Amino acid sequence: MDLKITKVSKEKKKVIPVFDANLGFGRIFSDHMFIMEHVDGEWINPRIEPYHDIALSPSAMVFHYGQGIFEGMKAYKRDGELYLFRPQKNLERMNNSANRLVMPNFDKEFVLDAIKKLVCLESEWIPDTKGYALYIRPTMIATETCLGVRPSNRYLFYVIVGPVGPYYSKGFNPVDIFVSDQYVRAVRGGVGEAKAMGNYAASLLAQKEGQKHGCSQVLWLDGVERKYVEEVGAMNIFAYFKEELVTPMLSGSILPGITRDSVIKITKEWGMKVSERLLPIDELINGISSGKVTEVFGVGTAAVISPVGKLVYKGENYQIADGKTGQLSKKLFDYITSLQIGLQKDTLGFVEKIDFRF
Repeated sequence: MDLKITKVSKEKKKVIPVFDANLGFGRIFSDHMFIMEHVDGEWINPRIEPYHDIALSPSAMVFHYGQGIFEGMKAYKRDGELYLFRPQKNLERMNNSANRLVMPNFDKEFVLDAIKKLVCLESEWIPDTKGYALYIRPTMIATETCLGVRPSNRYLFYVIVGPVGPYYSKGFNPVDIFVSDQYVRAVRGGVGEAKAMGNYAASLLAQKEGQKHGCSQVLWLDGVERKYVEEVGAMNIFAYFKEELVTPMLSGSILPGITRDSVIKITKEWGMKVSERLLPIDELINGISSGKVTEVFGVGTAAVISPVGKLVYKGENYQIADGKTGQLSKKLFDYITSLQIGLQKDTLGFVEKIDFRF
């Protein structure tokens, strides 16, 4: 396929915002987007064009049967150079999500090349400040106009981008997390391991309940016994038991996070003992109470590393250590954010430099 590029006219260009603490996350989008359609079994008409609204029929199948998936990626800038962090893994995961929701796969190399061109075109929108980035949101939705429970015959794939600051308004500081033992995010055999839109809608009620306890995120337990730790709403979770770094194993109900995989590989390279295993909530709570658990932190594309100050579980507050950012959390955050902008030697081949310009 040939990629057509149509640039926005000068008079319709948006004003690029100031990249400061007021930038926020996910509220501002750039001048261009990538888009293509899947019709009659093939992807057609790939193009980069001015950012615009999308018109869909009220009977488009995404509205009724939920065939919708997405990804979250970032582009970084330092001294005019542009970088991506493990983009192939995101696109591989998106195709896996598509398989689970009976949606079409796409050519990863073609889409990655299109994303690189889009990022280059929008290079002025990329903050040249550590901790800031250009957020990249690939999305696929079912667009066939039909009421009937079956896979759609038509799909829309698009990528939008926009500058972002820290995911949390307080920046790199500990967050409080509410442990939900009433609601569940996903069960084995379901769509928990896919980045499906409905997974996030299902999380909102528990998130609202957590906010009543002053918590910004929800920690989910397994959907059968509600006994084992799984993941946080926007992140995978790690607990540091002094000598052992533990994260719940991938069981089919947990999103296989790119940052999760990166942290596992980095800490193993550092010589740490890292375990992917079942983590009972009682073991975690007892470890926090006894002081054996010295750190808990979430990991994900949006926040990178998010230290946890306390857990709220069954009406009780459990502060982790002194409630402040732990040494390992800080070391990982500094290492990964430096790696993402080319300041840290990349021994694992995680960073991809974009070597062309418009």
